[in-house]
Amino acid sequence: MGNREDLLVAAKRCLYEKGYARTTARDIATAAGVSLAAIGYHYGSKEALLNAALQQAIEEWGGDLARLLTSEAEAGLAGDRFARTWTKVIDSFAATRPLWEVQFELLAHIERTPELRSTLADAHRQARLGLAELFGYDAAYDERRALRMGAFYQVLLGGLAAQWLADPAGALSGSDLLEAMRTVLTENDKTL
Repeated sequence: MGNREDLLVAAKRCLYEKGYARTTARDIATAAGVSLAAIGYHYGSKEALLNAALQQAIEEWGGDLARLLTSEAEAGLAGDRFARTWTKVIDSFAATRPLWEVQFELLAHIERTPELRSTLADAHRQARLGLAELFGYDAAYDERRALRMGAFYQVLLGGLAAQWLADPAGALSGSDLLEAMRTVLTENDKTL
């Protein structure tokens, strides 16, 4: 690996260990074994490097999740597949806890950091399309609908991640989520 790649790996490690706000340029340079000037040369700023590292971490999680969920394409009732899929998503939080902690931390900084808002907005749009695809909708067919469906899944994902971070034992399971959705639809069927 070259300095650029070393910096990206080091920035991701620092994000996970120290968080976004507490990571310094010196932390990253030291972890990468390069000079401070290398950050500016390769990425322009510490923030741009951290944003690139976060984007890569989110993409890696998405790829890992896609591989994990591939088996969910198997036959079975839609509700059972839904519950199994969300159980796997929830289980993935344990392995990626630092990624979720950093993402929630960043929400506190988003108003003061326009480039961070832009990075997260781009990441969320891609995540919506990816989630729609993971759950069986082809964005090439109707991208607007895929974005809407992906946003729904993203709401579930973010809420479940927040619950899991605060209280892993009390967070919903995939089966709990399915039962709650069925109840909401049944109870509100008269008004929908």
